Amino acid sequence: MPQSKSSAEILSTGRTGWPDDPPRALRDGAFWSKLLRLSLPITVQALLLSLVAACDAWMLGAVDQNAMAAVSLATQVQFLQNMFVFAVTTAFSLLGAQYWGKGDRDSVEKVFRIALRATCCVSLVVVSLCMAVPGSLMRVFAENGPLVSVGVSYLRIAAVSYLFTGISFCYLTALKISDRAMLSMSISGGAVLLNVALNAVFIYGLGPAPALGARGAALATLLSRAAEFSAALLSSRPRRALKARWSRIFERVPDLSADFRKAVLPLFGGVLTWGVGFSSYTAVMGHLGPETAAANAAAAVVRDLLCCLTDGMAAAAVIVVGNELGAGRLRRGRIYGERLAIASVAVGLATSLCVLAAAPIELRAMSLSPGTASLLRSMFFVLAPYMFGRCVNTIVINGVFTAGGDTMFDFYSLAVSMWCLAVPLAFLGAFVFHWNPVVVYACTCIDEVGKLPWVFAHFRRRLWVRDLTRNGLSR
Repeated sequence: MPQSKSSAEILSTGRTGWPDDPPRALRDGAFWSKLLRLSLPITVQALLLSLVAACDAWMLGAVDQNAMAAVSLATQVQFLQNMFVFAVTTAFSLLGAQYWGKGDRDSVEKVFRIALRATCCVSLVVVSLCMAVPGSLMRVFAENGPLVSVGVSYLRIAAVSYLFTGISFCYLTALKISDRAMLSMSISGGAVLLNVALNAVFIYGLGPAPALGARGAALATLLSRAAEFSAALLSSRPRRALKARWSRIFERVPDLSADFRKAVLPLFGGVLTWGVGFSSYTAVMGHLGPETAAANAAAAVVRDLLCCLTDGMAAAAVIVVGNELGAGRLRRGRIYGERLAIASVAVGLATSLCVLAAAPIELRAMSLSPGTASLLRSMFFVLAPYMFGRCVNTIVINGVFTAGGDTMFDFYSLAVSMWCLAVPLAFLGAFVFHWNPVVVYACTCIDEVGKLPWVFAHFRRRLWVRDLTRNGLSR
């Protein structure tokens, strides 16, 4: 990326395009209005996507506890793919938002094509592995038995949908960058509603369809993702829409490609560190027995649903803060980032309370064995403080820091908090000391809370207050 001026230097000299007194726009609802306009549709979109996993769990849990656990374990393969796609689309979002704020549409479209190339490569590798060695993939997360066989049947059908998902995510990110977040939400929302309806048809065998159980969930996923993919492609048809221009997909753009690599490599490192570590947690819990695996899967449903608000705010933060930084308004970008950090604490506290409120609802909604229900009840008391840390870290690290290209911090913090603390504790507790499953679960949740002081210390350094654009690159 081009060398940017020190944020401290620029802020101290006042060369930000801002007067010393913040303009009225910051003292009224301008910031909150823009944040809400972006974060609400992104949050709803994330909520709807999580709803698919929740419906899979609830519908399969009502039929067969093992099918619910097996599908939860099988979807860890897509979870790992999504981590790579997340890194690519986040790099697209941070660079695209800064160039969009600068008014450089041509550079945004070039970054769009770079993101598509990377996403297609990763997705094709995942699809190939799911089709060729599904059994080997499943045995990473569970011991041989019914969980593996059910998971294999799921992966063989759902695999192709992973390619559709990767490409769709790039198009939906382009919509968010270009102020069309509502359309992005509508496309995802339609796909989710279709997925839920098809789940009911193919899992339970409604109408003429046979009852396919886990395979029915996979078929519903494939069909709904194909529909979402088609709608995403059509979204770029209007004349003013951002264009991927597939005929130029292999066009070389050395400067922008270098900037993209510099942004995406730390993100890849971070999501790989987090994704493999998070899947390790699932694998540990899966090897503690079917009841523990089922309780962990049920707790994950609540966790993922409640993470949607913070994921939406983080994605909106990248665009809101990135627009200001890319336009050279560094002081405004800094103030926006500070407001988001304060908001993250309030959202984290509210989310923790929601976890405790959701516990009795899910326990009544699912058909669980007494042992599984007892484990799940205890897990919720561990999940509540975890969610506070998760909310704050997501908004600050994945939102504010990412907006200014400060992407290395996430990798360093995960390497220490997850791989030097949480993962070793979980493995030792499960396989060496044979701790109670709830204690092992607590070990998997310690990383998000443990790194909070480090996150706020880094925030105060303001290394994220940077303009990453190249002057005149598109001319």
